[in-house]
Amino acid sequence: MSEKRDRVAAAVAGREVDRPPISTWRHFYDVEMTGNGLVEAMLAFHRAYDWDFMKVNPRAQYHVEDWGATFTYTGEPATAPTAASLPVAAVEDWGRIRPLSPTHGVLGEHLRALQAIKRELKGEAPFVMTVFNPISVAGRLVQSEDVLLGHLRQRPQVVHVALEAITETFRGYVAECLNAGADGIFFATTSWASHDLLTDQEYQEFGRPYDLRVLEAARDAGFNILHVCRSNNMLASLADYPHVHAINWDDRDATNPTLSDARALTGRALLGGVSTDVLRRSATPDAVAQQVRDAIRQTGGRGFMLGPSCSISPRCPEANLRAMREALLASLT
Repeated sequence: MSEKRDRVAAAVAGREVDRPPISTWRHFYDVEMTGNGLVEAMLAFHRAYDWDFMKVNPRAQYHVEDWGATFTYTGEPATAPTAASLPVAAVEDWGRIRPLSPTHGVLGEHLRALQAIKRELKGEAPFVMTVFNPISVAGRLVQSEDVLLGHLRQRPQVVHVALEAITETFRGYVAECLNAGADGIFFATTSWASHDLLTDQEYQEFGRPYDLRVLEAARDAGFNILHVCRSNNMLASLADYPHVHAINWDDRDATNPTLSDARALTGRALLGGVSTDVLRRSATPDAVAQQVRDAIRQTGGRGFMLGPSCSISPRCPEANLRAMREALLASLT
């Protein structure tokens, strides 16, 4: 195994490491529209900062395009695309959401990108593919979160039919991602595993059962990351998810568990420590370094990987990213 692979494997297992692994991830909106552009951007970013692992940030809405959703890109590197057309407007439209082939269309294009990343990395570092949980996929098929909330509360059985189709599609897709060479998946709940949107009972109905089925498809992977996004998150309820090796969330949000809190919730590796807001907005790298030092203090640097609370802004200053690594290395002396 490579040094980076050994380091990640040790962190996941809770063993002693020379230092915690480090990585960040972001979109490249101006080039990610093509498979080649995505591959080149992922590899260039990985190499520029010498990250220990790669979280592949696919095209922003890759997970819904094959159901007919279309998006407009401005061509600006830091500007996210906007929806041009979406397949679900009325509640009856959920009946049109059928299972897709995981190897065709936009999904297939991203599998070929994973194969290319695998070739280029030559085993030096593990990489994971971003896969959104089924309710998050459903949430991008409509105009807004409020639309999906209204539909699932008014006509739950119709939404369940669509969630079944989405789950079947991404169970197959996860298997194909692993076949393409990915070491695992970055399983993202976006805004849905948050009490700001759903109650615990609603997530037990519309989230958890489908999540578990997708994760089961990744059972043979060695490096699966669960990302529980947003404020007021449901980390405490999701911490028992199987086939997960590391958990990432915004541990700097006052409404969420801290890194030290999470030690009581799970024995999985913890990934985080640095707020995306601090990375984006700090006038100097000092605030970044302070959070790195605090993360090491909370975790003891064991069973821990240093990273951001979520995908970082494309406008994040390079000096702040460099400060993460420098503070990490300094904490070991």
